[in-house]
Amino acid sequence: MLNASKTEEFIKPRANCLVSYILEMMNAIKVEPFELYFDRLPADPYLEGNYRFRRLSHFKILGDRLIQLPHRQLFQSKTYNPILGDVIREYEELEDGLIQQVDFQAVIWEFYQYCQVCSRSNEIAVHQIRTTASLQKLGNPAPEGIHRDGVTLVGIFSVHRQGVEGAETHLYQSKENEPIFSKVLNPGEFLIFKDDQYFHYTSPIKTTGDKGVRDVFVLTNPGLFPPESGA
Repeated sequence: MLNASKTEEFIKPRANCLVSYILEMMNAIKVEPFELYFDRLPADPYLEGNYRFRRLSHFKILGDRLIQLPHRQLFQSKTYNPILGDVIREYEELEDGLIQQVDFQAVIWEFYQYCQVCSRSNEIAVHQIRTTASLQKLGNPAPEGIHRDGVTLVGIFSVHRQGVEGAETHLYQSKENEPIFSKVLNPGEFLIFKDDQYFHYTSPIKTTGDKGVRDVFVLTNPGLFPPESGA
């Protein structure tokens, strides 16, 4: 179980909760060492087409310690996820080699700075997700469409894009209006927003060659658990 101290270099205290979304470029994070772990992601068994790959782990902040929590399942109601709502989902944990990397931990600590002032929970879920596209099939990072996740905060950290077009991330104040934010997130960029302020969506990707990939960490505060598991 991970029990790591924070890296002070990356900590930037905030006085107020988010009044809008935050987009940061985390130049100090070296994303290249993460790619090996995305290459080994298992396929998401809950989506047809074998185009999305995923792991999930949960962490808690206690003082200046980052602690990996015991394994837990993922659950969203149909209110938030019309495709996989009310399905208890089981994903493998992130690999230990990835979790032990200082730069990976720094991504969690950066997200936690917003959690401290926007949330009563000190628990963070980290979804490691690869979406692929081929000549025969588009990749869909958000098959549920424009949605909320049912959490307090959401963070999308871009790790890697290769051989793809698309995957433009949008934030909406309502599903009926045009997005107030639209951008392709480049490696190292970190988008953070309050889930109750914005709906979000990422457009499909298409390949510019034989195969394309998009790799991200999606962080939520808190995690999403089956009702019987508690919060």
